[in-house]
Amino acid sequence: MHPPLTLHKHPDCQEIITQFKQCHDDHPYTKFFGVCTDLKIQLDKCFKAEKEVKRKANFEASKQFKEKLRASKE
Repeated sequence: MHPPLTLHKHPDCQEIITQFKQCHDDHPYTKFFGVCTDLKIQLDKCFKAEKEVKRKANFEASKQFKEKLRASKE
């Protein structure tokens, strides 16, 4: 399962999303038998990479926030 395939929410994966949607449009029945699976795997890898970037950014932001809290308590 993947998140909604909106292009504006996934700027790094736009090309793969477009190809994946096109594959589903071109193969309405055979998509159920794995025709688009390679694109799905690429899409999952792209989403995972996006999530990792966001996770690292959130972790850095939380570290800075915690440092500010510690500094204000002293």
